Amino acid sequence: MNETSRVVLLTGASSGFGHAIGAALARDGHRVFATSRASGAMPVPGATHLTLDVTDEISIAGCVEEVMRIAGRVDVLINNAGLGIAGAIEDTTIEEARAQFETNLFGLHRMCRAVLPHMRRQGGGHIINMSSLAGQIAIPFQGFYSASKFAIEGYSEALRMEARPYGIQVCMIEPGDFATAFTANRRMTAASTPASPYYERCEAAVRRMAHDEQANKDLSPVVDAVRAIIASERPALRYPRANAVQRVFAALRPCLPQAVTEYLIRSTYGLP
Repeated sequence: MNETSRVVLLTGASSGFGHAIGAALARDGHRVFATSRASGAMPVPGATHLTLDVTDEISIAGCVEEVMRIAGRVDVLINNAGLGIAGAIEDTTIEEARAQFETNLFGLHRMCRAVLPHMRRQGGGHIINMSSLAGQIAIPFQGFYSASKFAIEGYSEALRMEARPYGIQVCMIEPGDFATAFTANRRMTAASTPASPYYERCEAAVRRMAHDEQANKDLSPVVDAVRAIIASERPALRYPRANAVQRVFAALRPCLPQAVTEYLIRSTYGLP
């Protein structure tokens, strides 16, 4: 390690953004602790691998303790672990909704709480939370996924102001559609069956989501956003990374009449 190297703790590193980010940062000379729930997950080249379940307080405590034992500090926390549940809101049980929030929001919160005391003591650090454009634009039939990402937006904005006096920078990356394992791992609610009155519209919307996601295989915009944040002493709060149409729509969203916004979103997913 050199003067510009950082100790990075990365969640959700088994595939997709996490794997790409971990490999890139390791190549850059950072000391990367890449974590995933499965001990046999695909290894991130150049990283130290640890097992971590962000829904388990004991697992988190043990993981952070091991990083501190080996490296003595945590300079960068990247909260990338996530879960996607799709289905109509009416077809989503409380248990399914809780599972969505347990990973996406409360798992992220558990990781922040575990790492913040160390960052305060060492006089600074970076926390990068993986949000989504779905955290600013609600997606039909991914209502609870969007809700969890909306929550991350508010959480991160508040934490950024609270942690600022301690030299801790809090940022979000907001990806649009990218080809990752998220598409294959997306869970449908148990009630998303032909018996549901929402079935046909939900199936059509999710098919379109999967198509758009898998059409964009270049993950470098998200990886480069992480690099930019780590290299900056005063990074921005939000780093939207999406195609041009999605970026423009997200930027104009606050200015558009709600009826226009809904029409454009419904049109995108082929919904009446």
